Amino acid sequence: MKVYTKTGDQGKTSLLGGTRMLKSDLRIEAYGTVDELNSYLGLLRDQEVNVGLRSELIEVQNYLFVIGADLATDPSKTKVKKPPVTNVAVRELEVAIDRMDEELPPMKFFVLPGGHPSVSFGHVARTVCRRAERRVIALAQEEEVSEEVVIYLNRLSDYLFVLCRWMGLKLEIDEVPWVPR
Repeated sequence: MKVYTKTGDQGKTSLLGGTRMLKSDLRIEAYGTVDELNSYLGLLRDQEVNVGLRSELIEVQNYLFVIGADLATDPSKTKVKKPPVTNVAVRELEVAIDRMDEELPPMKFFVLPGGHPSVSFGHVARTVCRRAERRVIALAQEEEVSEEVVIYLNRLSDYLFVLCRWMGLKLEIDEVPWVPR
């Protein structure tokens, strides 16, 4: 099977179900941003500090593919076979957040991103997650979008923030407080 099909050479792509649309469409932007987020999750998974979280991060990446498939499906094509978007994945994130948070000192200030490349990668992933959430919400204002997708992306950004703090703790990096002038 060839990687290139040439069907997108004119600026259009196909959704699951066959609907053709411009690559600049908000739906394409939404699942493209989820794809970008998934790549950053791969980068986080590859960080040595996260060796014990690799299976958890792979689960998150797998679920982002589920979300991508959901977003890449024309809502009017009801017979397209795709994995279901459920709230079980949200609960799994909440359990992981609570587990990591138990090890962390309470937050007493806003934290500036950075301190170590692994932590910085995590904050980039978090901000891409927030952008994906904004794109999905914008899409939901125009077309049908699963509520669970929005909830998952919101919770995932929380997970990524806590993961950044947790990585900093494990790497013995001091959190730098935001000090307004």
